[in-house]
Amino acid sequence: MRILLVEDDVSFGEAVAAWLRLDGYAVDWLTRGDQAEIALETHQYDVALLDRGLPGQSGDAVLRVLRAHGSSLPVLMITARDTLYDRIEGLDLGADDYLVKPFDLAELSARIRAAIRRHRQTPETLLKYGSVTLDPASKQVWVEDTALALTAREFSILHALVLAKGRPQSRAQLEETLYGWGEEIESNAVQVHIHHLRRKLGGHRIQTLRQFGYALVP
Repeated sequence: MRILLVEDDVSFGEAVAAWLRLDGYAVDWLTRGDQAEIALETHQYDVALLDRGLPGQSGDAVLRVLRAHGSSLPVLMITARDTLYDRIEGLDLGADDYLVKPFDLAELSARIRAAIRRHRQTPETLLKYGSVTLDPASKQVWVEDTALALTAREFSILHALVLAKGRPQSRAQLEETLYGWGEEIESNAVQVHIHHLRRKLGGHRIQTLRQFGYALVP
């Protein structure tokens, strides 16, 4: 899954981006609000994290434009503005959640997962397709009743395939789940991770469809 992080505090932004990447997300990190508006128009994200006080354009303005265009993208405001009025104002602008700095990074991950569940209208925490079950919170995977140990990137690819429910996912689509801007993309990374997943899941569970990509077989 892909997250847009818009934060102009470099040290804080680095810490948040590093944490989210360890948590299995691809992260695009920007430091200006005007850059964020362009990114939101040209890329697809699962969640946006917006600071309110940004150069170029405020996070408030970015959120107003996003909602005015009819987007339902989950948006979490991350800000130092901590009064009750600030919280109410942020939520009334259309934010799905509001976190006051400093906050625990584990709590940020939990709030991201909750926002994604609400957006997809799936209150259950487990995702299932065929005999494969995933728990996005704990990053655990089961095939039937057997628990599997996956790396973070193997989990990200399998997560994308489970969410697709049998629809083919191209190599480019899967790379989007693995890499944020500025990260070096290894030319055969997807194929290597698919190879490892087949070995762990059973080769018949991931199908290669020429010119289309990969699909999970129920």
